[in-house]
Order: sequence, then C-alpha cells, then structure tokens
Amino acid sequence: MRKPCCEKKGTMNKGAWTKQEDQKLIDYIHKHGEGCWRSLPQAAGLLRCGKSCRLRWVNYLRPDLKRGNFGEDEEDLIIKLHALLGNRWSLIAGRLPGRTDNEVKNYWNTHLRRKLMQMGIDPNNHRLQPAVSGPNKSLGSNNSSTCKPENSQEEEDEDSVLQCSSKPESSTSFLPDLNLELTMGPPLIEERQQLSHIESTQLSFSNFSTTVS
Repeated sequence: MRKPCCEKKGTMNKGAWTKQEDQKLIDYIHKHGEGCWRSLPQAAGLLRCGKSCRLRWVNYLRPDLKRGNFGEDEEDLIIKLHALLGNRWSLIAGRLPGRTDNEVKNYWNTHLRRKLMQMGIDPNNHRLQPAVSGPNKSLGSNNSSTCKPENSQEEEDEDSVLQCSSKPESSTSFLPDLNLELTMGPPLIEERQQLSHIESTQLSFSNFSTTVS
C-alpha cells in the first residue's frame, strides 16, 4: 500500500515559497541531484510536499529555464508537435529546451489556439475549417431586403406602405355571400299551406272559365 503524502500528515507548509526554502532546494539538488521527490523534502530540511518541491524546481528554479516570449520557431514546433501528440504537454515541452509543460500549455491556450482559428484552422484536429455556408449569406440578404426601399425618406407613398403592411387576403373573401339562415318545421308548413291555397285558387278559376265557355 502506498504511503500517504506528507500533505495528508499535516506537516506541509502552504503558500508562497520563501527565499530560504528556494535556496535549500537549490543547494540540495546541486549536491545530491533530484532523486526521489517523495523523500527529498525531509532530506533537504523542507516542510513541503514532494510534489510541491518538484513543481517549484521544474517551473521556477532549474538553471536551464528559458524565460521570455516564445519565438516563431518555438510556435511552429509546438503546433507541429500538438498535431502529432495532442495535449501531451510534457512530451511537447521535452522537445523545447528550457520550457515547462505548464508554460507550453498556457501559451497554447492563450495564443496559439486563437492564432490557428484566425487562420481558418481547427485547433483540435489542425484541419481547415469549412467556409461559411451559402444559406447564411442568403439569409442576411433576405433580412436586408425589406419592403422599405434603401434610400427611403420619412415621406413615403401611402400606397406603397399599404402594400408592404397589408396581409394577403384570405381565400374566404373570394367566396360568394351565402344565406346560411335555416328554417325549421313551422315555416315549411306555412309554405305548403300557401302552395295548396294557390293551387285551389287556380283550380277554381279554371272551373269557372270552363263553365263560362
């Protein structure tokens, strides 16, 4: 079973490193080498975690660290290595003398990703990004072409305004007027009575004309 880290034992100093701690770490590594980071803090007389000592040495104290901005040759190398290795920053930093994996990762996220995107390259797969599709352009042209002319003034022709604002007439406006009033039983009975009265009148008139002749 793996031994618990000194951090879990509560013996680790936290916060920023002091100059005295930095010098202790530098002196010990110059004399004994890096060795095992787990046992180094106690051997060097530091109340620090082994991981903290390693990061302090690798990122800040080792003499071959390269400070300052990245050059164009370094940028090109990082881009090529990222296309091959992906986000394996320790392997990429190993090809860049004096640069740390954390420094390379931060520079990639803050500068190189944006640089590739501005060049039209997808930073994830290093391929050209597809151009803006046509429908988006046509959509913009449709939005710009409204009923109102481009060089229109406040005084517009009322007819043109009505043409633009009026909605197309519904199909029901073209239908003829229909009389939808419905009659129930009583009106039908009255009509029958009127018809029978007319028929009886016509019959009596015809009989009268027959007798006269």
